[in-house]
Amino acid sequence: MRRAAKYDKSGEEHYNLISALHKSVRGSDPDAALYWFARMLEGGEDPRFLARRLTRMAVEDIGLADPQAEAVCLDGWQTYERLGSPEGELALAQAVVYLALAPKSNAVYTAYKAARTAARETGSLMPPRHILNAPTRMMKDIGYGSGYAYDHDAEDGFSGQNYFPEGMKRPVWYLPPERGFERELKKRVDYFAKLRAKRQDDKA
Repeated sequence: MRRAAKYDKSGEEHYNLISALHKSVRGSDPDAALYWFARMLEGGEDPRFLARRLTRMAVEDIGLADPQAEAVCLDGWQTYERLGSPEGELALAQAVVYLALAPKSNAVYTAYKAARTAARETGSLMPPRHILNAPTRMMKDIGYGSGYAYDHDAEDGFSGQNYFPEGMKRPVWYLPPERGFERELKKRVDYFAKLRAKRQDDKA
């Protein structure tokens, strides 16, 4: 005997199941993720809602640990739009499995939230004068653009200049983990941090 799916697309069950799907993806369990995905479809959920939420999972929980994850979601979404149900749902199911098995990172999400907080708290600070354009003589006279170092002119393509407002302590928000593609990004972050420190020491 087949039991009717308990599902209210606008009620508590809707939020319970999307939470279960999201946490199963985050927990790297493709079978559980497919189960909750299927439960929502069986309950009559709009696949477009699921496509949107899967894309959110890609940028929130996987991020740059696997930059391809977002593209897989967007491709699956587009495929669904072209094929419709039920055929297009398979493309979304592929995205579910891909996300569940992808390396996980919320490093960009965390850094973005920290940057937004700082932006709210320091929103009246001007950029440093050396990176401001000086379209008028008066702006040049007060130092706009003075001392700007064109990065491409540096031997290694990196000037190490400060791009934060004057007087604002340089923060470090983006901390990529040693997972997936972010292993490579961590090497770049560390490389530029080391080079930046050397440039500052050279000026001192």
